[in-house]
Amino acid sequence: MDIEKRKWEILCSKEDIQSRVEELGKQLTKDYEGKKLYVISLLKGSFIFASDLVRSIDTKVKLGFMTTSSYGDDFESSGKVKMSGISDDIEGYDILVVDDITDSGLTMKCVMENLQGKNPASVKSCVLLDKPSRRQVDLKPDYVGFTIEDKFVVGYGLNYGDYYRNVPYVFAVTDEEM
Repeated sequence: MDIEKRKWEILCSKEDIQSRVEELGKQLTKDYEGKKLYVISLLKGSFIFASDLVRSIDTKVKLGFMTTSSYGDDFESSGKVKMSGISDDIEGYDILVVDDITDSGLTMKCVMENLQGKNPASVKSCVLLDKPSRRQVDLKPDYVGFTIEDKFVVGYGLNYGDYYRNVPYVFAVTDEEM
């Protein structure tokens, strides 16, 4: 599929995203006031969202990154999540796992269970986009930017073929050709 020959439907504008990130930052500031907050960004998709989000949180924040993969060289998840990146001692920290999107929930559930085993004070999740219609596990993100329908989405960190992460809004690729 050549997405440049398809119409793009903007789902979340740059302004909508900015406003929602600021709202989430205020809520997280309130919820984590006086706690040891450790934000863990799941790479690569969440790096733009996580960057904007931590700058909107007005409390002390430690930041870390994890790389996760469940796709390998395939277009569908294998269901097996590979993780690397966090070697810090997280015992006693309030962990907030940040990701670009939760659809099946397999990756987020696996990451949260893995981190829970390292004795943090708490583990919660924050996602820019939530696609509950695709959920395969019992998981509801704690903080959600936008809930969306089951559409193929790109932009603001979400990629297609290693490109388009830098588009400042989220768009759905339609079946309609230009």
